[in-house]
Amino acid sequence: VSAPPELREGGLLVVVVALAVLAAVPVLAMEPVKIGMITTLSTKAGYLGEEIRDGFQLAIDQEGGKLGGVPVELLVDDDGRKPEKAKQIADRFIQRDKVKILTGIVFSNVAIAVVPKVVRQDVIYVSPNAGPSLLAGKGCHANYFNVAYQNDNLDEVVGKYVTAAGFKNVYLLAPNYPAGKDHLAGFKRYYKGKIAGEVYTKLGQSDYAAEIAALRAAKPDAVFFFLPGGMGINFLKQYAQAGLNQTIPVFGPAFSFDERLLQAVKDAALGVKNGSQWSHDLDNPANRQFVAAFRQTYGRTPTLYASQGYDAARLLGSALKAVGGDVSKTDALREAIRKADFPTVRGQFAFAPNQHPVQDLYIREVVKGADGKYTNKTLEAVFTNHSNVYVEECKMK
Repeated sequence: VSAPPELREGGLLVVVVALAVLAAVPVLAMEPVKIGMITTLSTKAGYLGEEIRDGFQLAIDQEGGKLGGVPVELLVDDDGRKPEKAKQIADRFIQRDKVKILTGIVFSNVAIAVVPKVVRQDVIYVSPNAGPSLLAGKGCHANYFNVAYQNDNLDEVVGKYVTAAGFKNVYLLAPNYPAGKDHLAGFKRYYKGKIAGEVYTKLGQSDYAAEIAALRAAKPDAVFFFLPGGMGINFLKQYAQAGLNQTIPVFGPAFSFDERLLQAVKDAALGVKNGSQWSHDLDNPANRQFVAAFRQTYGRTPTLYASQGYDAARLLGSALKAVGGDVSKTDALREAIRKADFPTVRGQFAFAPNQHPVQDLYIREVVKGADGKYTNKTLEAVFTNHSNVYVEECKMK
């Protein structure tokens, strides 16, 4: 059989040369998927964003710069806890950097300012922390997922525990912003006793002398407060200085008793019970691996925030793998996220219809470890497979 004309003599040489040239050209690597992280890295609350960022980055580093086998590029910027600045960062990420996935926001007022506009632009937002009731209920959206909790959740568990423990007259304290109101609403939903006082402070406040004086005068049998980051450090120190920690026990959600905050507060927090969906001592394979890796990488025990950043990255990794890294397939990406097919550090995890977690909730106690450091010890699971009350309000857009 004779060769076709194009393979004879000079034609054969051309083909051979062309094939050699093609063989010498490397296959172009997949362009990294850009993920935009807007978080709080400055102010006294800056360490909260650091924890989220470090947990997320650890997941990327463990895969050699990938998530779900897909190369990723994490773009990080500091919102300074300012909604307007966060909105500007989001616009820049979307318009200039062509980002299709955003994450990272710590504070609920910032999330409320940023998320609705973002998701309407066909961008996926995965929250590693803030879970305001508005975004879980009437403001829910198919492109918005929360991998952490709905704000009320960690207070609901404390409300139920405090009631079971026999406390009947509790004083409530929180900052005056959306999350503060959500957290106290969550506590009251399961607490069956009287309210000795309900006080909303300024966000970022550092001096609580007036609030502590009013609290003392009210003579409650317990205090429930939500004051994350530096606010919690200042309140607990001042509460102990006033001697009230010896007579009136304090309760709160995990945000006011994270591992870094405890090292600053020290003995003032010992014995305090707090609600959480995660703790470093949860005994499951994913969590044991995560805690050991985080300690080895960063030289400290991870906080709740770090665990949420890590889970957010693993969740996104599972979705990126499912779509082969093609984030233009928004419907498929969204469906893959909704499946939550990833090894969570919480042991089990699913999404409710409003795309907020269904998970177990625990009571922890602040203790002093054998190494002299202050930490949390899990006492018991108060809720199992717990969702949130805003599911019925969510008409998914």
